[in-house]
Amino acid sequence: MRKSVLLLFFLSSLLLAQSALNLTLSGYPARLNPILATDSVSSSLTDWIFDGLLRYDKEGEIIGDIAKSWHFEDEKTLIFTLRRDRTWHDGEPVTAHDVVFTYETIVSDRVFTPYASNFRMVDQVEAIDDYTVRVVHTASYFKALETWLGSLIPKHILADDPDLMTSDFNRRPVGNSYFRLEELSLSSNLELLAYRDFQPRPPHIDRVVFSYVQDPSVEFLKLKSRQIHIGNLEAMQVERQLDSGFEKDYRIIEYPAFNYNYLGFNLRLEKFQDERVRQALNYAIDRQELIDILFFGRARVSHGPILEGALGFNEAVRTPDRDLKKARALLAEAGYTADNPLRFEIATNSNNPIRVYAAQIMQHQLAQAGVQVRLRVMEWQAFLNQVVHAREFETVLLAWSVPLMPDPFTIWHSSMDKKGGFNFVGYASDRVDAIIEEAQSTVDRDALDQLFQRYHAEVVNDLPYLFLYSPNAISAVSRQLTPIEPTLMGYGHNRFDWRLHP
Repeated sequence: MRKSVLLLFFLSSLLLAQSALNLTLSGYPARLNPILATDSVSSSLTDWIFDGLLRYDKEGEIIGDIAKSWHFEDEKTLIFTLRRDRTWHDGEPVTAHDVVFTYETIVSDRVFTPYASNFRMVDQVEAIDDYTVRVVHTASYFKALETWLGSLIPKHILADDPDLMTSDFNRRPVGNSYFRLEELSLSSNLELLAYRDFQPRPPHIDRVVFSYVQDPSVEFLKLKSRQIHIGNLEAMQVERQLDSGFEKDYRIIEYPAFNYNYLGFNLRLEKFQDERVRQALNYAIDRQELIDILFFGRARVSHGPILEGALGFNEAVRTPDRDLKKARALLAEAGYTADNPLRFEIATNSNNPIRVYAAQIMQHQLAQAGVQVRLRVMEWQAFLNQVVHAREFETVLLAWSVPLMPDPFTIWHSSMDKKGGFNFVGYASDRVDAIIEEAQSTVDRDALDQLFQRYHAEVVNDLPYLFLYSPNAISAVSRQLTPIEPTLMGYGHNRFDWRLHP
């Protein structure tokens, strides 16, 4: 009898484990509040827990989410009608008052968030009734709809919270999407549970379990041992380390990622205010070598802040090929010689080994131009808090994700060089500011494309960053998971419809 009970317990535990979608996180989330989630780990989690008025469909078109419908009363006034069946995870309805509260909180001095810049053209947001919202802009705005792709937060929980930056809500979020989180724990796996009252229906998958894996080699081992359903792959793993049976269990999906990696200069430092120094370093880097060594060719050279094929990409702007002779000559003009070499530090995060390897390769490449580079590699949260947010760096090696409709304001406008802003390198250009300000009220697509091409050329010419490479995204997705439909938006656009099969 005892053996039968134990066997039944084992089998039930096994079935329970198989009913969960098992994924990984590359680090610990900072805050699970969508208006404060600025790092990639926190943002990826809040996407499972919170929804906004609008979202992208699989083709990259904007469709309704919590908003049932919308229309423009005139070129400056946008009206949203909300669904009446959406609720927060505590059962309270999602209403127009939550929309107004989210907007007023983001633009207030209660929080420090770069997302405030998304609302810079909004003059007023008001609830006409419980399920109708009026948004009035100061002028026509090319991203009037994209502004509302961001998630909402609950007024009935947070309105009286004395400090949203340190609120307990950031660890125990109450969302409105099809999965919910009981509590953020850094000592065990993070588990999301299906929200059974989600309308029009709950998700097919009952649980999503995230394990913390800060070393990608561990994630690869979890894939090879079939412990997770989805994982990222590196080019070397695809080329050299997959066994013959791997693709029987996993589907490999590869597509150009919407991101670029860069080396950002702290432009507050005198050495990097000299344009000749930045130009010399631009000529000293061999980007194709980086791509060949790190990605086996599964990447593209980055030619600036707009990706090839996107609106505003300037075909005439190209990253230069390596030229050590030019690099040394420019350094000499700037006063750097063998007896007085240029010295600086590259800081980056340890949970991205490819980025660490890139820093090491660049250190070697720059040494060939007579430049002495030190490396500082730190854990992700320490790197963000002590280096990036604190502006305590000489250069940083990082990456930006690029949305379908780029908005240069948040990174490149001089006003975003502030606490909570993304312009942490301290870039300031009157010309670029003027282009960005003109673009934000330009709704004609052809005119916007021309403005973005000018902005693209200006930024690349000023070299606040060394634009490096854009790697392909490569994922292994379990064949137990269906339906998987890779599109322009990747393969996660329909995860609400996912099912797990034995």
